[in-house]
Amino acid sequence: MKAFTRKLGAVVLPPLFYLIMRLLWYTNRKTFHFITPIDERQHVCVCWHAELLMSPQAYRKIHPRHKASAIISAHFDGSLIAGTLKLLRIDALRGSSKKGARQVLLQAFKRIRDGEEVLITPDGPRGPRHSMSDGAIGIALKSKLPIFVMNYQASAYWQLGSWDRFVIPKPFGKIDFYIQSLSLEGMTLEEAKVFLKEKMLEHTIV
Repeated sequence: MKAFTRKLGAVVLPPLFYLIMRLLWYTNRKTFHFITPIDERQHVCVCWHAELLMSPQAYRKIHPRHKASAIISAHFDGSLIAGTLKLLRIDALRGSSKKGARQVLLQAFKRIRDGEEVLITPDGPRGPRHSMSDGAIGIALKSKLPIFVMNYQASAYWQLGSWDRFVIPKPFGKIDFYIQSLSLEGMTLEEAKVFLKEKMLEHTIV
């Protein structure tokens, strides 16, 4: 029964989540703050796990034609995220730092070689909140790509009691997106993790 329920949920819930995402997107005024210029260059793209409701939509607004894949956990909730992002034309690479890590990294590098952008939540899939895993940094350093950072702040929002304190903007408010491209050139892994975390915390909801 549980397996059937999950299969049904994987079909029914992503379109519902997508509808809610788009409804919140269109009922809020949006301002994009480009801290650095963002052009059509290939990036490794990051946002916090709590900002997954709006940040992928901002990504598609800024890079509407780029082929993109997101690293998403192999858990059931990851299936729901994967199904939702597919409606934004973002493919899923299933795995995480704890499960299927080697395979998903190989897939990520292959997609990058094919010209795609890879999207990652550095504190996903299980946290701790606003932690910085090796994945995004390691991929960016090895591929010599800059990091495309997406953050946002909402004038009014709900914040869930989940580990990531997931943010849901309320309708008819204002959302400020903060976008920047960061180079990690010349940094060690640990230096890059500290640098990226500081930059991603500058414009997030605490």
